[in-house]
Amino acid sequence: MNSSDTTTSIGSTRQQPARELKQERAHRTREQILWAAAEEFKEKGYPVVTLQHVATRAGLTKGAVYFHFTNKEALAVAVVEEHYAHWAPLVTEVRESERSPLDIMITVLDRTAELFRDDTMVQAGARLQIERSLIKADLPQPYVGWQELLTTLAAAAVETGQLRPDTSPEALARVLVAAFFGTQHISDVLTGRADLMDRYAELRDIIFAGVTA
Repeated sequence: MNSSDTTTSIGSTRQQPARELKQERAHRTREQILWAAAEEFKEKGYPVVTLQHVATRAGLTKGAVYFHFTNKEALAVAVVEEHYAHWAPLVTEVRESERSPLDIMITVLDRTAELFRDDTMVQAGARLQIERSLIKADLPQPYVGWQELLTTLAAAAVETGQLRPDTSPEALARVLVAAFFGTQHISDVLTGRADLMDRYAELRDIIFAGVTA
């Protein structure tokens, strides 16, 4: 190795930690902005929130927000995408720990209700989906993924004899999605989701009482 090689090697070694530190700092700042935006959107709704509101809540400058998100629409899309990012890990975790399709279906719904009650990002994403007509950006399509998941689980539960043989997996999935998301919205409007788990338990027990074998 000649002297120039040594210089290059040493330079790379010194620069790499600094570059990684800068990337980590940027990632933390972006997450800080996202959570501040989620709190603002959840509390005030899309039309009222400004990037300055988000910057103030995050304890950052408006320029720092602009560095990561070019406008309010991009920030709203990112919050909704983060909302949806919650679901795949949840479903994977439940599928690995539960045995039967019906157990998986009910546990996923139980855990989802808890997140709608407790998680700011989930709550913000739900509100933004309701306000999607006011957002000039393409948001992820709501509900369809849930219907597909619940249809698959319901079909498996019919096959294993946990649900009545005349149960339509597609119809059950549509009813569950409509009832669940309607329930969480009503609970939000009336009590700030304070009674969500009680309302959810009612709809879960009534629906499954009619289809369980």
